Amino acid sequence: MNYHEIMERLKMLEFHQKLLLKMVKETNLGFYRLIVEKSLTQTEVNDLLLACENLSKDLQKQKAEGFVNFHPLFDKFNAILPPKLRSGEIIPACLEQGLYVPLMMELKRYLKD
Repeated sequence: MNYHEIMERLKMLEFHQKLLLKMVKETNLGFYRLIVEKSLTQTEVNDLLLACENLSKDLQKQKAEGFVNFHPLFDKFNAILPPKLRSGEIIPACLEQGLYVPLMMELKRYLKD
């Protein structure tokens, strides 16, 4: 396969990806759609999911200790986001897909409208 053929296949894959995104838009898989739209790598996604898992544990621990202000968790969340993502898009996407709901509901409170 030569360079021209590879480039044509790549263009076709990008076109098909755009079509698939339009198809997926009608589902409640906002997190997955955002991953594809922002071209995140598997490593970036795995790191994000691990960080969300850790933040969820921190939230549970802080709630058990009587904390009522979770803005520091929101700041931590923003710090771990890949540069391609913003909290204002990932939080609603996670909620739509049912991922880390207690954490995302708390973080949502700190989003600027």
